[in-house]
Amino acid sequence: MPSQTILVVEDERDIAELITFNLEREGYKVEFESSGEEGLRKAKATLPDLIVLDIMLPGLNGLDVCRVLRSDRITQGIPIIMLTARDEEIDVVTGLEVGADDYVTKPFSPKVLVARIRAVLRRGIETGEATSPVKKLGELTINKEKHQVTISGTSRELTQTEFALLCVLAERPGWVFSRRQLIDFLRDGQQVITDRAIDVQIVNLRKKLGICGDYIQTVRGVGYRMKELL
Repeated sequence: MPSQTILVVEDERDIAELITFNLEREGYKVEFESSGEEGLRKAKATLPDLIVLDIMLPGLNGLDVCRVLRSDRITQGIPIIMLTARDEEIDVVTGLEVGADDYVTKPFSPKVLVARIRAVLRRGIETGEATSPVKKLGELTINKEKHQVTISGTSRELTQTEFALLCVLAERPGWVFSRRQLIDFLRDGQQVITDRAIDVQIVNLRKKLGICGDYIQTVRGVGYRMKELL
């Protein structure tokens, strides 16, 4: 059974209780806060394994909470799944742009949410299970065991999703991965996220990689590949 701690930040008590019941039934430890400010405080104090974060919160909204968490070195690696009552693409993209790893729209099935949580948590484990834990490409070094990326010796902090994308591309330099293949990998076979959302994650990843950002090449009309380096 799982032993990870999930922080649920949700102001609708019925929804929070539904999430808590289903997560505890699966063996997760659940902590709960009903406001953005308290959720932020709890996240920094307890460093949960994953945060389920509602967008529409009183006071500090979920997007702002996500921004603050991602800007803090201590919390920026914690996986975040956003809950939103809005399923328009622009809302989903905004959540991903500020650093969310996944999203679930209301109303949702508790089984789907649990599956998404498992997939995001497993993603962090699987990216550390390759034959060689350290991958070097030019000035870029990826340590899968430590979940660490360095550029010319300088550490770069990535979200779980960004790290997972980088790892899958870096495993096979020169291979072209379609957006659909990347979606399947990131969503554990659940094809819900849009092609546009993958593009947003790649843009964010390139920015964080700085001088190595152009190692990730766009193959027009198909997807992405990692540049082959001599």
